[in-house]
Amino acid sequence: MNHQDVAEIAETANEPLLLQQARALLSGERDRIANAANLAALIFTSVDDINWAGFYFSQGQQLVLGPFQGQPACVRIDWGAGVCGTAAKQGCTQRVDDVHEFDGHIACDAASRSEMVVPLMIEGQVIGVLDIDSPRPARFDEQDQTLIEALARVYIQSIDG
Repeated sequence: MNHQDVAEIAETANEPLLLQQARALLSGERDRIANAANLAALIFTSVDDINWAGFYFSQGQQLVLGPFQGQPACVRIDWGAGVCGTAAKQGCTQRVDDVHEFDGHIACDAASRSEMVVPLMIEGQVIGVLDIDSPRPARFDEQDQTLIEALARVYIQSIDG
């Protein structure tokens, strides 16, 4: 066993179970749609107090709905519109405690109260976003953000650009 193997084992041992499960689930598959579908299902069935988990993918100046779990959703979102479009346009995570206070929020599911959206980046370009909604206000904290951003990185590493 070399130094790199030991480091990888130590890193995995300290990872949250959900992150370990995501790595295992996505390993061996490179298709972005298949991996997005499985990751959305894993998040939806594993994370408490959420009512939507899924992906939007960039097409021109819009985000187009990808695989998800939850109620039917908005199909197209302009860059800069709502929480998802803001995350895509700014290229940084949006963590919103109360979506009703977010200027320009797009209400796809009236039950959603808080939301976290992580941009998916390859070589500095936003290829889409990972979006998670909750019916509970202020559902997401810094620890959740760190985990969801790590899940987004696992997803990006699992696909062919």
